[in-house]
Amino acid sequence: MSFTKTTEADSNYDDLEKMSVAELLQNINAEDKTVPIAVERSLPQIVALTEIVSSKLKAGGRLFYIGAGTSGRLGIVDASECPPTFGVPHELVIGLIAGGDTAIRKAVEFAEDSRTQGWEDLQEYNVSEKDIVIGIAASGTTPYVIGALKKCNENNILTGSITCNDKSPLATIAKYPVVVVVGPEFVTGSSRMKAGTAQKLVLNMISTAAMVKLGRVKGNKMVDMQLSNNKLVDRGTKMIMDELQIPEAEAQKLLDTHQSVRKAINAYKNETHR
Repeated sequence: MSFTKTTEADSNYDDLEKMSVAELLQNINAEDKTVPIAVERSLPQIVALTEIVSSKLKAGGRLFYIGAGTSGRLGIVDASECPPTFGVPHELVIGLIAGGDTAIRKAVEFAEDSRTQGWEDLQEYNVSEKDIVIGIAASGTTPYVIGALKKCNENNILTGSITCNDKSPLATIAKYPVVVVVGPEFVTGSSRMKAGTAQKLVLNMISTAAMVKLGRVKGNKMVDMQLSNNKLVDRGTKMIMDELQIPEAEAQKLLDTHQSVRKAINAYKNETHR
């Protein structure tokens, strides 16, 4: 099977150092505009993966993201934002990165080149057939990720992937591949740019849709969000005011009492229907 890394292809632009700041930014922006269109082309694949993620989570399983470098960091970001946004346990969506937590901030040399470490990292969480594992790699060739997904397949653990090269080894291995071909980067090979943006968009779609299907959104509101700062407390108060059509002071009191938008709304409705 032929395989060409378009993420490594030569940039459509040259002599970058001769461009003005305005020219650099205009050209980067022009490239960035192509990313949502590339994501749109992959919607059928994203739908298939998201539906299986939703079913696994509803059945009591977990979602794992596994990647290296930028891809790993993006998975960790998405996983870490699920508990405060949707009020789910921290162990429901888990992000793993080659090189461990150190690699979140600093590159760990050759960490992504191990074909066994990814599976070992997953085993620390007792990964099982109830779970689903999504490998993230712009290139689609990262050994750490490919090795992990191969072992998952061998152990009847469902696998998905998010890559940016057509017909890559990772996409071939994953049971539910998502391939978003964004083409050459503005800076040749810098896949933290368009490829990273594409991966972030896909991750947003998967986790948000899955959480909606888990019942973690009411109407269009994050009724299960954690009230971890004043901004979120204010937002929660406004949600309660809008939903129940009550004054701010009463909404604040309800939220103070129940420490949850959903619980506050349900308690008020139960009380008024007695």
